[in-house]
Amino acid sequence: MEIALVLLVVAIIFIVRTFKIVPQQEAWVVERLGKYDRTLTPGLKFLIPFIERVAYKHSLKEVPMDVPSQVCITRDNTQLQVDGILYFQVTDPMRASYGSSDYIVAITQLAQTTLRSVVGRMELDKTFEERDLINATVVNALDEAALNWGVKVLRYEIKDLTPPAEILRSMQAQITAEREKRALIAASEGKRQEQINLAEGERAAYIAKSEGERQAEINKAEGEASAIVAVASATAQAIREVAAAIQAPGGDQAVQLKVAERAVDAYAQLAQKNNAMIVPGHLGEVAGLIASAMQLAQQAKAPR
Repeated sequence: MEIALVLLVVAIIFIVRTFKIVPQQEAWVVERLGKYDRTLTPGLKFLIPFIERVAYKHSLKEVPMDVPSQVCITRDNTQLQVDGILYFQVTDPMRASYGSSDYIVAITQLAQTTLRSVVGRMELDKTFEERDLINATVVNALDEAALNWGVKVLRYEIKDLTPPAEILRSMQAQITAEREKRALIAASEGKRQEQINLAEGERAAYIAKSEGERQAEINKAEGEASAIVAVASATAQAIREVAAAIQAPGGDQAVQLKVAERAVDAYAQLAQKNNAMIVPGHLGEVAGLIASAMQLAQQAKAPR
């Protein structure tokens, strides 16, 4: 019974040490008699018990790792508290196992020293503006060195840049002054544009007013000219009609009658408007006036 129990235990140990199940996205490094033999990929694998063993287990997933905060000195001798996060992935399990005693510590230290070097070549203001450049420089430096460690550095991101409190107050004051300056410039530009718009509006209004007055004068002159032409045309038409009436039969008698009526009307008007009235000495003078008018009418009637 004891022998069977021992054999069962030995069999269980043999099975456990022989059959290995490697999870997805992992790689196991196998050593045979203390020497690297092969790398096990995901799935069911077999080992020779007591001769082969799994020495290292590596995850092939992308790993985020915090880089400890550190103080960096900028080119203009300003201290910056900088911390970041690093993303890497094991690409060669064998190199990751034997290339470095601890590739995580190696990557962390190299990231810190590279970051200090990059920040030291920049001025304070540039460090805030050139984050992408800093990140890319750190990644390039780490990726080149990490090839020997079987690691691929994917990204590096600065989480925070913290200058001293005195520098922060100075930067805030500078930002406030700059914003006030932009506000004053914007206000002056607005006022200047307002004055320009008012001047242009007054100019346009003056031009429109002068054009209106000019057009009104033109219209008035054209109206007066049209009236004069109309009066002249009416007068000429009346004269032509009078001449035609005189030439008609009985026109002479009509002219004599009309002249006599006008003369009588004229004397009547003088009698109404003046206390003293001048009258002809005898009615023969009225007849003479009518005869003179008729003579003129006869001359106009006679063909030229």
